[in-house]
Amino acid sequence: MSDINTKQLGVVAILLASASPSLAVPAKRLDNGIGRTPALGWNSWNQAQCNAASAAVVLQTAKAFIDLGLKDLGYVYVNIDDCWSSRQRNSTGHLVADPSKFPKGIDGLAREIHSMGLKLGLYGDAGTLTCAGYPGSYGHEQKDADTIAAWGVDYWKYDNCLTEVPYTNKGIKSPQYYPIMRDALLKTGKKIIFSICQWGRDDVWTWGASVGHMWRMSPDIENSWSSVAGIAAKAATIHQHSGPGGFNDLDMMELGNGKLTEAEERAHFGLWAMLKSPIIMGTDMTKLRPSTLAIIRNRAVLAVNQDPLGKAATTFTPKGKRGPADGKLYKYFAGPLSDGVVVGLVAADGAETLTASFVDVPGLGEGQFAWTELYSGRNGTGSSVSASLGAHDMAIYKVTRTKA
Repeated sequence: MSDINTKQLGVVAILLASASPSLAVPAKRLDNGIGRTPALGWNSWNQAQCNAASAAVVLQTAKAFIDLGLKDLGYVYVNIDDCWSSRQRNSTGHLVADPSKFPKGIDGLAREIHSMGLKLGLYGDAGTLTCAGYPGSYGHEQKDADTIAAWGVDYWKYDNCLTEVPYTNKGIKSPQYYPIMRDALLKTGKKIIFSICQWGRDDVWTWGASVGHMWRMSPDIENSWSSVAGIAAKAATIHQHSGPGGFNDLDMMELGNGKLTEAEERAHFGLWAMLKSPIIMGTDMTKLRPSTLAIIRNRAVLAVNQDPLGKAATTFTPKGKRGPADGKLYKYFAGPLSDGVVVGLVAADGAETLTASFVDVPGLGEGQFAWTELYSGRNGTGSSVSASLGAHDMAIYKVTRTKA
């Protein structure tokens, strides 16, 4: 969810009563043994906003994960976004699930999800209210952390609405107030993924790994190629900040939502995979087109995303080509894997034949190499790869050095 919601609500946040004005980067890392690879799963918001925040939709999605074979591929997080709670806390100040949407409560739903071998995610907010006007966690951080831990929640997305514009609490920016919830989660003793959703403000990529397992590095994604391309272009410039246990989060996927072409969906998925973003689907998982399902079930591309080395790809510039331009998706990507190098060619501007000589690719260089194109399964050997691509399509190659 985005800062636009804050403006629409027109509410000024209650400020933090006590905090240092220092903007020093927090030193403590949320290293609780989980989140070593990017999270795979689903979030309710892009499917139907508040209308998808219900036990019925969550259970329907969980069943689809199993029936479609997605659970076996590592898609395990089924996450509820905003609008899940009642409008008021109860008499003891605790969050309460909306009984009409969650008749068995969040704890009852968590038990059902866990019985299916999946994990349950929930949404909160650092301000006084969430983006949709439900209770936020300001002043209730430990109580809320204890509550979701007791319910069995495995993943906590923490938004940034209803904090003082420009997104500070009493002049204290997010590098200081996000650690309050980090520490509260750690005190529960439960291993919970902490997803920082503050829209890329305050250069979150420079300190996010000290606080959470993943951090949004941009404003909200929109259902358009230009949005996908812009986010990926930015992520390539901050690739060095991702690593095992902490990843740049490029936002929820727009696959299956009717605006992107099949080629654009391949590029969307491939870029998110190479850039080591969490891959969180945001669509009705019971209504996927076969082409979309084939993309998200591609084991080879998922293996790039889940590679234990955890290093995100970035751009490289072939000899004789112009380098990347600010804010514009580049055509040539590469990154290290634990057992090779991944190379991506993106027809960012329109249909084009693209070639990459391995001598220009970081981690490769001179010599002969074996390669596999991960969408088509084509194999080959040589010192380069070439792909004729339709507009906004992508080819992804896993490259390994051949033995002498």
